[in-house]
Amino acid sequence: MADVFHLPDYSIFVGSVAETLLQWLKQHAYSKIFVIADSNAYACCAHLLPVLDAEVHIVPVPPPSERTGGAERLKNLASCEKIWSAMLDAQLDRKALVLNFGGGVIGDMGGFCAATYKRGIDFIQIPTTLLAMTDAAIGGKLGIDFQGIKNTIGVFQNPGAVFVDPEFLKTLPARELRSGFAEVIKHARIGDPVLWEKIQTLSPDNLGPDALSTAEWADILRASIAVKVRIVTEDPREQGVRALLNFGHTFGHALESFFLETDNPLTHGEAVTIGMVCESEAAHAPLLRVFPNRNIPESAFPALWALMLQDKKNASGAVRIAVPDADPFSMKLLEITREEAERRLRYYNRLG
Repeated sequence: MADVFHLPDYSIFVGSVAETLLQWLKQHAYSKIFVIADSNAYACCAHLLPVLDAEVHIVPVPPPSERTGGAERLKNLASCEKIWSAMLDAQLDRKALVLNFGGGVIGDMGGFCAATYKRGIDFIQIPTTLLAMTDAAIGGKLGIDFQGIKNTIGVFQNPGAVFVDPEFLKTLPARELRSGFAEVIKHARIGDPVLWEKIQTLSPDNLGPDALSTAEWADILRASIAVKVRIVTEDPREQGVRALLNFGHTFGHALESFFLETDNPLTHGEAVTIGMVCESEAAHAPLLRVFPNRNIPESAFPALWALMLQDKKNASGAVRIAVPDADPFSMKLLEITREEAERRLRYYNRLG
C-alpha cells in the first residue's frame, strides 16, 4: 500500500510504481503517453513500470562509471530541441502526457520541455535516483543550464503526480546513493530533528545498494519528502522560506559547475555537501563521515565567486546564502562578500 502526500495541485505516491501509476492513469484520459527516459534508468528499471501504450524517447546519458556529471552536461537547449522534435514527430497534442523517467536532470529537462511544448502539456515524474526522489522531482521547479550556469532558464510548473518507488534505489551505485543522501541530510538539518538524529548512526557502509531494505529506505524517503512538501506548500514560488531548500547550494552549484569541466567532476551531492559545510561553518559529523574531504584549490576561488554572482537568491548584486537557524524550518539569509566566501572555502579545506 502506497503512502500519499497531498499537495494543493498534485500528489506524491511512495510505493510500488507498478500499482500506483496504473491506478492514477485510470483516473485520467490522455490522448498519448510520451516517455522521456534516462538511458541508464530505462535499461535497468523499465521492468518495474507497468505495461504502457507509450512512445519512448531515450536520452543517452553516460554511465556514472564512465563520466561523473554526464547527465548534467546534457541539460541544455540542444537536448531540449531534440526532445521537442521527438514530441512533434510523435504528434503529441495538448491532451498528451509526458512521463519523465530517470534522475533529476530528466525531471528538470523533461518537465521543462513539457511545460513549454504547445504552451504546456501535462507531465508526471518517476524519479529513479535518491536525489530526484527527495528533491528534484518535487516542487515544480523545471529548467536547464545555460552558458555554464545551473538552472538559468526555467519555469515553475507542477507535475500531474510524482511516483517514488524505493525499489529503484537497489539499482544505483554507491556514489550515486551518497550523492542523493546529501539532500536527505539537508532536509533533516533544516526541518526534522528526529531524522537528523537517525542519520548520525549511518556510515558509508549503510549507503550501498543492498545495505538498507526497501522498507528502511521508504522510511527515510517519507521523512525527507515530508520536509520538502511542507516548505513548497507554504512557499510554492520561492518568495520566502523556500530559499531554505537552497542551503548549501550557493557554494554547491558553483562548485558543481566549475568541476564539471575538469577531469574530476563532483556529483551534485558532493558539491552541496561542501556547500553546507561552507555556508554553516560547521563540520557536521554525518556530512564528513559520508563524504570524504575534497580540497578546493585556491586558484579556483575567482571562478567560483564569478559563478556565485549568478545565483538566483542574489539581490542587487549581493551574494546571499540561506542557512538553517536554531529552530526547525527557521532561516537566516546572509549576504557575503568575496573575501567572506574565500574564507569559508579555506575553512572547509582545513577540515581535511
